Amino acid sequence: QVQLVESGGGLVQAGGSLRLACAASGRTFNTLSMGWFRQAPGKEREFVASIRWSGGSTYYGDSVNGRFTISRDNAKNTVYLQMNSLKPEDTAVYFCAAGAISTDWTLYKYWGQGTQVTVSS
Repeated sequence: QVQLVESGGGLVQAGGSLRLACAASGRTFNTLSMGWFRQAPGKEREFVASIRWSGGSTYYGDSVNGRFTISRDNAKNTVYLQMNSLKPEDTAVYFCAAGAISTDWTLYKYWGQGTQVTVSS
């Protein structure tokens, strides 16, 4: 079993930055590929970014590519999402997920509770 806890969400103005963190516990973190997804009210859950267990490969959704960066620190059992040049359309609940390397959220086995990110115009 894996427990995931996100932090770092909040309110920011357009053009600003936030860094989300996802702390994992419960099994060997450095064997797990990780992902970030987001969901805005009334919309489907959207792939944001993913990173392989080794950290050697990263993948991004088209809407965030070039603005967001996913990284991990296996010594701290934590994955990060650095979000720059934020836009109002980035407003959503952001979820950390573990157990797959895919844009398909249904393939991930473990999920955090989510953290709200709100970008004001």
